[in-house]
Amino acid sequence: MKECSKSIMRRLHEPNFANRYFNGNGLDVGGGPDPLGLYLELFPRMQGVKVWDKEDGDAQTLAGIEDESFDFVHSSHCLEHLDDPVAGLANWFRAVKPGGHLIVTVPDEDMYEQGQFPSTWNGDHKCTFTIVKTKSWSSKSVNVLDLIAALGEAAEILKLQKLDESFRYTLARFDQTMTPIGECGIEFVLRKRPAEELSNGGRPPAQGIVSKMEAFLLTGYDFD
Repeated sequence: MKECSKSIMRRLHEPNFANRYFNGNGLDVGGGPDPLGLYLELFPRMQGVKVWDKEDGDAQTLAGIEDESFDFVHSSHCLEHLDDPVAGLANWFRAVKPGGHLIVTVPDEDMYEQGQFPSTWNGDHKCTFTIVKTKSWSSKSVNVLDLIAALGEAAEILKLQKLDESFRYTLARFDQTMTPIGECGIEFVLRKRPAEELSNGGRPPAQGIVSKMEAFLLTGYDFD
């Protein structure tokens, strides 16, 4: 099923996707069958999206894509097809401009593979994913938190969510992504910290002082 398309209504109800994450020019890695760019008109700050798929080259290396060349990089259910997801995610992240965003969705191993690997539902999956576990049934399990940590201090986690709102845990084992609503995934959004933040050890406060009038308008309280 078209996993990017499934995500659109959910993302339209999250203001940050329209106002911050899908902002400017983006790269959609593995988006050929179900491109994010089909929904350009729904995200008014999104200026354009370049699709990178098999005919463009290896998604793990993004050969020919310059460093820090996109305002955002998006990928829906591609990382699990790479031989080295650590290297792949690092190359996706290098393509993001400072201050830009990396938006990635991967299948959750318990909701999708459901205790069996190689995957019953997709034999091309090279690994499985979980947000974090000390022990997994899968010999190819990847902790998403470890994956993000490998990107270094420039990767700021803005969102990390298990997409199980429509998953039915009481049903017998089958591929719930084949239904119109089943996402069965993990979504994370990273922001690339600019050099100033890296040297500062975090985001410095904005310059200036809020006036008493501005404080009153913001809070409704009179600070006199």
